Amino acid sequence: MLLSADGTRTPGTAALFAEPARRGGIPPWAGDFRPANSAGNGPKNAVGKTFTLELPDGSTGKVVVQSLKSGKGGVVLALMGEDAPPF
Repeated sequence: MLLSADGTRTPGTAALFAEPARRGGIPPWAGDFRPANSAGNGPKNAVGKTFTLELPDGSTGKVVVQSLKSGKGGVVLALMGEDAPPF
């Protein structure tokens, strides 16, 4: 689930990954978010905006939408995580 600052909830599926930590820092993380069919193309004008990503287990993390990719499978939002990974 992708949550916007105004409380709008966009259901969908996230694929997340972590990269190796840099010298004692927080390991960077990123991923993709595919809005559910019922959500259409997801949040409007999302690129560059910060959202809260809520995982099925209830954990959350802040993400910034880096770009939108569209293809045969629909729209995919490329995410970059902020703070510690929620997984």
